[in-house]
Amino acid sequence: MARILIADTLAREGIDLLRARHDVEVRTGLAEDELVAAVADIDALVVRSQTQVTARVIAAAPQLQVIGRAGVGVDNIDVDAATERGVTVVNAPLANTLSAAEHAFGLMLALARHIPQAHATLRGGRWDRNAYMGVELAGRTLGIVGLGRIGAEVSRRARAFQMRVVAFDPYVSPDRASALGVELMELDALLVQSDFVTLHTALHAGTWHLLNAERLAAAKPGVRIVNTARGALIDEQALFDAIESGRVAGAAIDVFSKEPAVGNILTTSDRIVVTPHLAASTAEAQDRAAVTVANELLDVLDGKSARFAVNVPLVDPETMAVIGPYVDAAGLAGRVASQLAMGQLQRVRLEFLGEIANYELRLLRAAALIGLLERVSTQKVTIVNADQLAAQRGLRVEVEGGEAREPYANLVRVRVTADAERQVAATHTPSGVCVVGIDDYAVDINPNDAPFVVMVENVDRPGMIGRVGTQLGEWGVNIHYMSVGAGTRERALMVLGVSRALTADELRALSALDNVFSAFHLELG
Repeated sequence: MARILIADTLAREGIDLLRARHDVEVRTGLAEDELVAAVADIDALVVRSQTQVTARVIAAAPQLQVIGRAGVGVDNIDVDAATERGVTVVNAPLANTLSAAEHAFGLMLALARHIPQAHATLRGGRWDRNAYMGVELAGRTLGIVGLGRIGAEVSRRARAFQMRVVAFDPYVSPDRASALGVELMELDALLVQSDFVTLHTALHAGTWHLLNAERLAAAKPGVRIVNTARGALIDEQALFDAIESGRVAGAAIDVFSKEPAVGNILTTSDRIVVTPHLAASTAEAQDRAAVTVANELLDVLDGKSARFAVNVPLVDPETMAVIGPYVDAAGLAGRVASQLAMGQLQRVRLEFLGEIANYELRLLRAAALIGLLERVSTQKVTIVNADQLAAQRGLRVEVEGGEAREPYANLVRVRVTADAERQVAATHTPSGVCVVGIDDYAVDINPNDAPFVVMVENVDRPGMIGRVGTQLGEWGVNIHYMSVGAGTRERALMVLGVSRALTADELRALSALDNVFSAFHLELG
């Protein structure tokens, strides 16, 4: 029997599953020093969000095999320290899907019918029917930003309410959306057409303040906004101002840029329904999380693979000696390809060329998918769930091995098909991983040289480098390095490592220069 320590409150169903097989001790509210002492001879540790599992705690548990988080995230667990010591970390990423979808839909109904405000008025002794005229959901258009697990569940409920459902999610295929009865479109088009907009996308540099003053001003007049995803997806001051002006009819918000959100400006308007981050707070979600993580622990302790491991399992030393240097190359190729793909991503082709093709490719495949999906997934993408998340988004992933291509002994190539096919090739060199090919151009892009890259496809003629460099200089953008890849049809690809990311307006200005076909920027970190 293994020894299991439960350090946070856990639903009884999960505890009973573990106790039926192993020796379980429940000790909650432990400070770090107490936890360090308590883990000295345990095999498994279960926490929720309260207990911090630091590197010091992990180092104090020489027998520790697995850490289970009874919830979605693992922010309170030092996953790197666990991985370094060979400890599997598992969580319960599906436990709150239905709860979060229902809360989002409940907020939408409350917003449409002014339920909290009417309740407060009647409790205050006033019978004020005329002040709270609402709108029906039937016949309205719901725009879903992010059509992952939770967004898909919201779409099913919206269709039951006879709503038209549209969605923005570049990483969901048209076939997947069609199966859900959802029409895919670009974000700006969605905002123009939607009566209600609900957010279910991940937060990263590209989605921070996704709904800003400019987009809210361009949205359909009278739109209503729901957010149960991440607070910083919305510019809170801009949303407040848009509601005060009447451009936006109202909002329902469960998440905030800083929490606890007492005193947040969004809590001061009677046209905004607010809840204190309750989307996952149901008895059923907590029970599912406890049962899921208990079963994960039991599998790991039995020597089986976990379904929801969040760190990379060990690979045999012989295989890792060959493919190890190319794991980062696959991730880099995927990350770059995800930023170059325009429109709905429909197909992914992964090519592993050279000696690496003769080995187990699961780790390299997962690394490439992690690079493709990490910017858009609300879940942490790992070797365990990369295929699952790609399948959820309806992506067709093909893998092929092949012979080496001169001058590289090993090469990883990621081809993505959206509005057009783009391809990115990467390899490992003595100076680290590098992108060595973009479409038909030979390039040399090393993330260590600059975190941001501007790529300009232009007519191959004298003076183009100076013209682009002058424009960047006027914007105060430093150029760290520059190279040019010659192509076909008298075209060239200018690659510039720069000091910061360019804005959308700056990229449009570069694209508008004479003899320039297109301009892109990449974030390599």
